[in-house]
Formats: sequence, C-alpha cells, structure tokens
Amino acid sequence: MDSITVGIDVSKDRLDVAVRPSGDAFAVERNAAGLERLAARLSELSPYIVALEATGGFETVAAAALAAAGLPVVVVNPAQIRAFAKAIGRRAKTDPIDAAVIAHFAEATKPELRPLPDEATRLLADLIARRRQIVEMIGAERQREKRTTAARPKKSIARLLKALEKELASLDADLDDTVRGSPAWREKEDLLASVPGVGPTIARTLIADLPELGRLNRKEIAALAGLAPFTRQSGQWHGRSFIGGGRTAVRTALFMGAMVAKQHNPVLKAFFDRLVAAGKPKMVALIAVARKLLTILNAILRDNRPWQNA
Repeated sequence: MDSITVGIDVSKDRLDVAVRPSGDAFAVERNAAGLERLAARLSELSPYIVALEATGGFETVAAAALAAAGLPVVVVNPAQIRAFAKAIGRRAKTDPIDAAVIAHFAEATKPELRPLPDEATRLLADLIARRRQIVEMIGAERQREKRTTAARPKKSIARLLKALEKELASLDADLDDTVRGSPAWREKEDLLASVPGVGPTIARTLIADLPELGRLNRKEIAALAGLAPFTRQSGQWHGRSFIGGGRTAVRTALFMGAMVAKQHNPVLKAFFDRLVAAGKPKMVALIAVARKLLTILNAILRDNRPWQNA
C-alpha cells in the first residue's frame, strides 16, 4: 500500500487539506472544533507524514494540535514549496492547489520529522521575537531622532524611546527569569555563553529557535541555520557559492556573534585573519566565521563541555 502523505495550507480562518496518493481534498475551520475533526480524520488515515507550510505563526496551533494527537507533523519552508511548485509547473495559486503542492512536495522529498517545540520553548521563542521587535523599534526611533530638528516631534520621540526602553528592560527580566528558572536551559545558556562572542541574547535565541543544536551533524545544523553554502555550477561554468533559507533569526544572531568573535575570540579571530590574508572578501570570511562558530556551539552542546581556548 502506498504511503499516505497529507499537505495542509494554513490561512487565518481555515485549513485546506490534500491527501496523496488518493487526491482527496477537504477543508476545516481553523478553530478548536475544526482541529479536533481534522485530527480524528487524519488519525484514521494513518499518514506517513503531515506537512504544513510555515505561514507567519498561523501554523503553530494547528501543528501543535496534530502533533498532540500523535500525527507525524512537519513544518516546511515556504520558499522550498514555491520553488517546488515552479519546478512542477503549478503556477496557479489557490488554497486547495497550495495544499496539493505541499502534499506532493512532502511525498517527493520526505522531509525529516523532528520534535516540535514544547509550550515552554514556544513561549521563549515568542519572548525572543518580541525583544527583537522592540530593539528594531528603538533603532528606528533613534534614526528619526537624528533627522528631526523640531522640538515637538523630538519630545514625542523621546517619550516613545523611554517607553520602549522600559519595555525592553521588562522583557529582558522576563527572559532572564524564564531561562535561569529552567535548569536545562540554564545549563545550555552557560555552555553557549562560555564561547567568546556569544552573550545571553545570542544563547537564548539559539535555545529558542534552534532546539536541534547539539543533536545534528555540522552540515545539517548549518543547513537549518541557513549557513550552508550552495554552489552554482553548470558544465565548465562555476558561479559563486551563496547562502540562503534557514532560520533568519538564528542566522542573524550568529552573524552578530561572528562580528564580536572575529575581534575577541582568539581562535575565530585567527581564522578570520587567515581567510582575509588569503584574499577572501571580508563578508565571505565573516560568513565562514559564523559557520565555524555554529559548528563550535553544536559540538559544545553535543559533548556537554564548555569552551576550551586551545
């Protein structure tokens, strides 16, 4: 019997479902009753995999509900779905068609199933994301402050900055309580922060947004973070390698860590300097440092041993 694959297109109000190889399609409301009916119906099918496309957070509750029902759930990258749709010539775009493409993609690629984050990890990820938003708002207001000369707008910006900085301090306190209150997270944070260049914000971002850290090999973890190089090559033509995809927040955090590490981490500073001396562009060298930093952090959690400056 063929393995049954399910694709689900998630929107604000409903879930469109496609089943392969039968071709069945149906929809349910994206609410508690709809999710309960969906879980029951899919459980009867005993699918090999249930794939949902990441859609800005709308998929989270659905994925959690289906996983709680014991279904093999995986959340897939929308960029990969779009590329797959283009490759198979599916240019039309409706929710039922999207669900069918997701099911076809999962059937063809068989993405690896990984445990979904638990409620506590999702809360930590939400706090980290909110902190990132507040920092971006503070940066935007500071840029406006530099360009503004009139007194009233300056006072408005000053009031908003004061409120945002107060909220940032409150979020940092919540994050500290959340991470330091969990023995497992506290141990992970201490291990990660033992590496020069990695502070609490970077460590907590990795704990929240890259829970696979320490459990995969270096190539797999680099791909998840979007730091695995892709080579463009055709016949005798060789293009530049590039990076892309992966988890944006994780990649951004690692770049920040790499910028600090290339100055203050003796091992990574020597690595960066060696690449630049060999003629590599500084940005290419920085990407290499970020990838090497990730490899080091992965090994530290895997071996449960702090940074050794040797």
